[in-house]
Amino acid sequence: MVKRFGLFWFLLLVNSICIAQSTDIFRVEYTSLPKGDSGTNASRYRLLLNVPVKVGLDKYLVLGGEFNLIDFEITKEYPFDASELSTLYIIDLNLGYIFKVNEDWRFVGIATPRIASNLVNGLSGDDFLLNLTATMWKEKKDIDKPFRLVLGLTYNSTTGLPFPLPLINYHKRFHRSWSYSLGIPRTDLRYHINDNHSLRMALFLDGYFVNVQNDILLPDGEIGSSVSLSAIVGAFSYQYNITKRSSFYATAGVTLNQRGLLRNDNRKKVYTLNDKKAGGIYWKAGFKISIF
Repeated sequence: MVKRFGLFWFLLLVNSICIAQSTDIFRVEYTSLPKGDSGTNASRYRLLLNVPVKVGLDKYLVLGGEFNLIDFEITKEYPFDASELSTLYIIDLNLGYIFKVNEDWRFVGIATPRIASNLVNGLSGDDFLLNLTATMWKEKKDIDKPFRLVLGLTYNSTTGLPFPLPLINYHKRFHRSWSYSLGIPRTDLRYHINDNHSLRMALFLDGYFVNVQNDILLPDGEIGSSVSLSAIVGAFSYQYNITKRSSFYATAGVTLNQRGLLRNDNRKKVYTLNDKKAGGIYWKAGFKISIF
């Protein structure tokens, strides 16, 4: 039970879309996911757009969405029909509300209906998931050492748990040239070369959880009805700021642990696609416009 709880908390924090971890208004990104020992090359294409709409004094609605396409080049023979896994889709609709509680704190609530599926037969009920997040956000910008603190709860229907899980993120600029962030799914240390260039060393989580519409029959009689990947990544990044809010970035690193699985209807492992402790090559690049 402890292992199952930890795994789905991992997947939850990787997949949840929330203001606490994703402060982008627009993002386009390409990621080369780690190959590991599965004989499968995977690429992820990501497009995100969030539009804040002012509805009152210090009150905003956030309307937007995110599209992820995960494309597999399968180069290994499996004891089942792997064509069901060749293309996976994750499509989110973001509905958020932000308002100022007092001079120090803001409330951020966001609901994210999600489609996570290989979509080989249109849409089915198992393709739909739901993420909910509620956080309190405190930020001090005009001080010698500016900081941002986010505390909240997040709920994801893929966990199978009937209660929300805690969320925390803390960011601080402790020196003119240095800042750090502590939290999940990312912890990092950044060196600000100047206003336009910065380098970052990061430890973060990546992965997905997707429904497989046509159940996969395995040789032992087990049925695979979903596929998941979980990866812990250590990486270095370079960011070029075009303006204060927009930037290009590139990240390269290796996985410290990665695991790809087929799961049954109870989300238990029925087949291991990839189980490599370390060494998978990971890189991504993109362009983003952020709140800060």
